[in-house]
Amino acid sequence: MWFYETLYPDIKLGLKGRLIYKKKTPYQDLRIYKTCRFGNVLLLDGAIQTTQKDEFIYHEMLTHPVFFLHPNPKNILVIGAGDGGVLREALKHKVKKIILVEIDKEVIKLSEKYLPSICKNSFNNKRVKIVIDDGAKFIKNTKEKFDIVIIDSPDPVGVAKVLFSKKFYENIYSILTSQGIMIRQTGSIVLQRGELRQNYNILKNIFSYLAVQLACVPTYIGGFFSFIIASKKIDPYKASYKKILSKYRNLKLKTKYYNPEIHLASLVLPNYVEEELR
Repeated sequence: MWFYETLYPDIKLGLKGRLIYKKKTPYQDLRIYKTCRFGNVLLLDGAIQTTQKDEFIYHEMLTHPVFFLHPNPKNILVIGAGDGGVLREALKHKVKKIILVEIDKEVIKLSEKYLPSICKNSFNNKRVKIVIDDGAKFIKNTKEKFDIVIIDSPDPVGVAKVLFSKKFYENIYSILTSQGIMIRQTGSIVLQRGELRQNYNILKNIFSYLAVQLACVPTYIGGFFSFIIASKKIDPYKASYKKILSKYRNLKLKTKYYNPEIHLASLVLPNYVEEELR
């Protein structure tokens, strides 16, 4: 059968596959399809979240750039990311502790069963603590400080809408250490242009340094996909290639997409995006 992403009213992305699981959780409609080209595909409320075939592009770009920018990341907070891909990549670094806050426990449960190549048993790592809770609520109430906060959430609709608010970002700023860094996805620069601009405008009044990265993920409709890095003291545009390369080699990091050259190249933006952000 064919199934179609329903994120946009005027555009369809269709894949041919077989529905192998569906459930209406208290928070969202969760479906998993099995396809020949992309392996198992996770949809939440009709929007493709990840596939076994191309997930590595998104997860590596959401994780490694901020880890190599920070001088010594030890305490990490991940919001969302119930498929385990961000955890898998973060655990390749010498971190002390990672707290993952996921609102819907069913996402974790089903990812372990149907997306094992993505999570790779990362939920059971001794450095990981899983918290089933609302991410915004957790950040508001926690007393801990974090070196890196990674927000891997769906688009700003439904339960994820609060994760794009000014108050949410202010609370993140307050729980970051002095050299803390935040990163989040901000959608397609073609189909969701307002999402990047709106988040950038909010964050520039809270953080000292911002940067935007781009990467293409085939099953994320709309060409280039954007990520915003926000930092208190570290300017991503002044990152040393030699230092990043040295860290990358010393860690003996095995990646399929990310490398130090991609790190710097992803920060180069098209003219129209630069103009919108100005």
